[in-house]
Amino acid sequence: MTRSYYSNSISDFITDNETKILGELSLRHGFALESLQKNAWVRQIQILKKSLEPFRDGQIYFEFAIPRMGKRVDNILIINDLIFVLEFKIGESQYPKYATEQVVDYCLDLKNFHQGSHYEKLIPILISTNALAIENIIEIDDNLFEPIYSNQENLSSTISLLVNQFSSKKINTIDWETSIYKPTPTIIEAAQALYKGHDVKEISRHDAGAINLSRTTSCINKIIDSSKENKRKSICFLTGVPGAGKTLAGLNIANERLKADKDEHAVFLSGNGPLVDVLREALTRDEVLSAKERGQIITKKNVATKTHAFIQNIHHFRDDNLIIDSAPTEKVIVYDEAQRAWAKEQVSSFMKRKKGIEDFNMSEPEYLIGLMDRHDDWCTIVCLIGGGQEINTGEAGVSEWLKALKNTNSNWDAYYSNLFLTDESYLSDQTLRKWISDSGKMELHLHLSVCVRSFRSEKISELMHNILESKTQVVKDLFLEVRNEFPIYLTRSLATAKNWLREKAKGSERFGIIASSGGKRLRPCGIDVNNQLDAPNWFLNNSDDVRSSNHLEDVATEFDIQGLEIDWVCLAWDINFYNKEGKWFYQSFKGTKWQRVKQLDDLAFLKNTYRVLMTRARQGLIIYLPHGDDLDITRPKELYDATFKYFISCGFTEI
Repeated sequence: MTRSYYSNSISDFITDNETKILGELSLRHGFALESLQKNAWVRQIQILKKSLEPFRDGQIYFEFAIPRMGKRVDNILIINDLIFVLEFKIGESQYPKYATEQVVDYCLDLKNFHQGSHYEKLIPILISTNALAIENIIEIDDNLFEPIYSNQENLSSTISLLVNQFSSKKINTIDWETSIYKPTPTIIEAAQALYKGHDVKEISRHDAGAINLSRTTSCINKIIDSSKENKRKSICFLTGVPGAGKTLAGLNIANERLKADKDEHAVFLSGNGPLVDVLREALTRDEVLSAKERGQIITKKNVATKTHAFIQNIHHFRDDNLIIDSAPTEKVIVYDEAQRAWAKEQVSSFMKRKKGIEDFNMSEPEYLIGLMDRHDDWCTIVCLIGGGQEINTGEAGVSEWLKALKNTNSNWDAYYSNLFLTDESYLSDQTLRKWISDSGKMELHLHLSVCVRSFRSEKISELMHNILESKTQVVKDLFLEVRNEFPIYLTRSLATAKNWLREKAKGSERFGIIASSGGKRLRPCGIDVNNQLDAPNWFLNNSDDVRSSNHLEDVATEFDIQGLEIDWVCLAWDINFYNKEGKWFYQSFKGTKWQRVKQLDDLAFLKNTYRVLMTRARQGLIIYLPHGDDLDITRPKELYDATFKYFISCGFTEI
């Protein structure tokens, strides 16, 4: 299936009838054709026919699909071994920044996810038809050119200059067109694409190295359909390593169930407030923008009502159902990060303090299972489980779900992955392991085993795990595998770290500073973990906004960024978690001094905090370790230096 609306050799395009080309574009468009789009195509065809006269030996594509972004490139030209990515701004007299980012983003998508483009020269060209000609500075980084600017008059000469200077061999365009596309969207991009109606197969990688998200979705859909047909109640535990796509799978399931039968009222639930806020705002902004592009007038408030129904905060969902005794309207609920559901003590304390309910004596899993159990016929709960990611007091973990199931008076069908029986980071209670083995049904496709967040290397999750386990030799070996694909560095200078982020990021790629919420003594370095973060603005706004991650001012903690990710990360490391001679030590800053952390749960929470922080980067990571200051007893140089030496012993390179 072709990814473009129209493709042809450049020579045949030049002689092809303009009306025929326009007709083919209109036929493939699939939407009501606005006059603005039609007129833009007409001008593109006219400009390109004239400009490409000297380059008949090549290939041209109109409206080439970039599914991960839910967009299409205006044009792609392949001339010899150069891939020109063209973005037209008809009637524009300037070269807008947003348009520059857009065309660079298209090139980055091809470079990172389209196999035929991985090692080819990609040239982004922004064509503002009425702008003045400017002198382009030609710079290349890893076969990606810095953006080139052109108007309708000098497009031909601009292409000619580049072809004469940089082209050599020829690309086989048939092989290029048919090569594999393996996109790895951010969870924000995925949510936007799914909400627009894209299939998960279009927006996610599907190579043999990863357990396919569509297979996992199919497995869960079969369980839901079986429950519906046989009037059974079921619960699925979907496990996965950090960054394996659990949240994407959950969003896809909720979205597919809504499309299949709106009466199921499928909903995506999360106790992760920042994740809910960011996804809701991203979907709302995207739908308002899409409507505007179609010439429709729609209010942000009206759009938000829809997105808020699709993605809900689990605590609000819980509280809304406290005031009724009937079953909820939802038949299918997908609970993200279900291992973070509140234990009984946490819920009871909250209900007493915030709701005035004195005798609430259920954990969150108990309550939700009991709530869904009110249905007379069928229902399904899908629990998305991350191993070793409980990061806060009061989070119950997987065991609380199994205890609640074991103690319920109703019969539920429980489905689980084999990891429940083999990996203690998911379930360490041997009694519960035996119970789920005897009472549940194992499904191999209910585990996502390969990290796809860091699309440059699938070994990042494993690498970070071994760093936290002090397995120095294993880390060294893994470094040899990942360092060329996923840059990881160490620095003692925050200014160096910031410059590294800015140099690495291209187009609209996101970068930012993150740190542990317990890193209280990073404050003298200008990193305040107590600062209240506005998550939607941090993740969605551009670098001109001081609240944006790209402005490198506000710092996200584990609570802000768990379940989300950005492209390039600076992780500021404090001595609440430090390494001395290959052993990790745990501290908490209270009042004016550090105190040793002793409780087993608190030790696990702190290690998991850094596990989360170390796996938030999609493309590269730099760890900033301050020097400390012996004049400040809360920042002893010895401990910062000891941790620095440990990272060096693991194979990190300092810059």
